[in-house]
Amino acid sequence: MPLREFDLNIEEVLENWEVEHALREIIANALDEHLISSTAEIRIFKDSRGAWHIRDFGRGLRIEHFTLNENQEKLNAPSGIIGKFGVGLKDALATFHRRGVEVHIQSSCGAYRLKRAQKHGFSDIVTLHVEYEDADTDLQGTVVILVGVTDADMAKAKSLFLKFAGEEVLETGPYGQILGRREGAARVYILGVLASEEPNFLFSYNITSLTDSMKKRLNRERLNVGRTTYADRVKAILKNASDERVQQLLVEQVKKRATGDQCDEMTWIEISQMALNLMHEESQVVYFTEAELQSRPNVLDTAMRRMSSGERPVWSPVRQTSAPCSATSPSLRRRACS
Repeated sequence: MPLREFDLNIEEVLENWEVEHALREIIANALDEHLISSTAEIRIFKDSRGAWHIRDFGRGLRIEHFTLNENQEKLNAPSGIIGKFGVGLKDALATFHRRGVEVHIQSSCGAYRLKRAQKHGFSDIVTLHVEYEDADTDLQGTVVILVGVTDADMAKAKSLFLKFAGEEVLETGPYGQILGRREGAARVYILGVLASEEPNFLFSYNITSLTDSMKKRLNRERLNVGRTTYADRVKAILKNASDERVQQLLVEQVKKRATGDQCDEMTWIEISQMALNLMHEESQVVYFTEAELQSRPNVLDTAMRRMSSGERPVWSPVRQTSAPCSATSPSLRRRACS
């Protein structure tokens, strides 16, 4: 078949996107196709000429996939699908072109490459087009071949995915996963793709169940996703946690209140109360407010004597300013729970 041209009609270019962000979209599409078509795992590799290949074994990219439409198949697909709209591929191609990366795409449905050409009916306007040969081939799936992508670009792109990041999964629940905190900032993934970093979170998270509000707030760029977008889901993930390691780390955060060194999750009343309840289950606890300690300085020693002698613990009203004190914690006693 003769070569034809398809105008991408890209009016807005995402100026803040780097090569790794474009790679992220190509990898995300490949991962989605793997999941939807239940085919072999995707492959990412560099050939002998230094070109990077991103390969899936699905149904093959077709020319209609270059249109900017809502992808109904992905919207109706099972949980785990990363993309929802047909914007990612076009944004990626525009970014590659702007950054000087040469793109060749081969699939079971044809071959595609980028070129600049006159807009149909407007000879004075040149836009980005896909030149394609729409014909069946023996290739299974789709391979995107990229010339000009560095090893560092690819490493950055892969690090944006939970699949390649090497995170430790502590617990999986109905709303997502709790991940072990590594060196550096904690990470918040949404459907396995990095959405934000949190310097003072206790854990990293992967949100797998999105609320309608989250779907509306997630921006096209998938960059600079604010905490208000995912806070409710992170709370839900923690409130459903049953792993002993997770619970113990939350209890330890309660005991850090006096030092002012608590993680940001403890600023949420629901999580702080959950941690307090967990601490009740593991040891006897008495609460004092700072005001009570100032007005009745002997109350701490009295409570400690009662608890150590086996008497029933005495509880003060629970308030946000209450300082928990474990009967078995000399360090807390030394700090006077203040």
